[in-house]
Amino acid sequence: MDQKIKILAIESSCDETAASVVENGRTILSNEIYTQIALHTEYGGVVPEIASRKHIEKINQVIDSALSKAECTLDDIDAIAVTYGPGLVGALLVGVSAAKAIAFAKNKPLVGVHHIEGHISANYIENLDLEPPFVCLVVSGGHSHLVVVKDYGEYEILGRTRDDAAGEAFDKVARAIGLGYPGGPKIDKVSKEGNPDAIKFPRAKVDESEYDFSFSGLKSAVLNYINQCEMKGEKIVVEDVAASFQKAVVDVLVDHSIAAVNKYGLRKFAIAGGVASNSSLREAFEDRCKKEGIEFFHPSPVYCTDNAAMIGVAGYYEYIKGVRSGYDLNAVPQLKLGER
Repeated sequence: MDQKIKILAIESSCDETAASVVENGRTILSNEIYTQIALHTEYGGVVPEIASRKHIEKINQVIDSALSKAECTLDDIDAIAVTYGPGLVGALLVGVSAAKAIAFAKNKPLVGVHHIEGHISANYIENLDLEPPFVCLVVSGGHSHLVVVKDYGEYEILGRTRDDAAGEAFDKVARAIGLGYPGGPKIDKVSKEGNPDAIKFPRAKVDESEYDFSFSGLKSAVLNYINQCEMKGEKIVVEDVAASFQKAVVDVLVDHSIAAVNKYGLRKFAIAGGVASNSSLREAFEDRCKKEGIEFFHPSPVYCTDNAAMIGVAGYYEYIKGVRSGYDLNAVPQLKLGER
């Protein structure tokens, strides 16, 4: 493509205030992120009202920084892309309001982007040869989705979580064993010093839905194990609990995903979302995919957690298809993949 299309993307669905300038859907000119992790750590998780207020404080600064790093102005931008769901409604509203204001003031097209579609699209940033169709596992604090990416912006959902998302389970277990928030990175680190086979935690399967996930029972099993140890006066080896829990999650995610890849005959598989940066999960998928002759793709950790670059990529492919949002675009906290 001779024409260079620049998308200014905004992401504020949870506790990261982010803006990015993306060129032609694959080149990241800037990717600015203000994280609130330190702010929410003392509460043991994200406090929606605090997150929303901090987004309001930081959104303009982050957008200005993204434009500056990309060495361009709003006049150089072809369209504004913004996450409008799913996520925390107050947090989403800050980003959506900012995007609509810029689009109106500069008379630029506005493109609303689904947050999960953004995570999937993060795989296109560094894997320039990756194109649909392929199977993708999206695992984050709020979502566990197994989907067939049929085309850019076109998805078939094979499975989703019935209760806790994988990342949510990581956070709850980390809190239970005293590691604190955020749980995913802390369990990943501690697990390296533990025995993943020390404790036999359950691997849940959902009847009549082979690709759905359920992690609530696993979380309860960990809590029960801790309670039993405390009642018996037995020592709890945090490293072993973390490693055994993590292995149970990884086993389920890998088994379900590879089964889907084989059934649908697609030899390309990708992971996305915050949990996709987990080192044990990556290693397990690399080993399994290598054994079964499946191409394995994954974003760098910075593109796994919430960021605006992935929204810019997804927004670009929506933009070139002619998708436009009106000034009535609103936050949709429970937005489902494939809905508009």
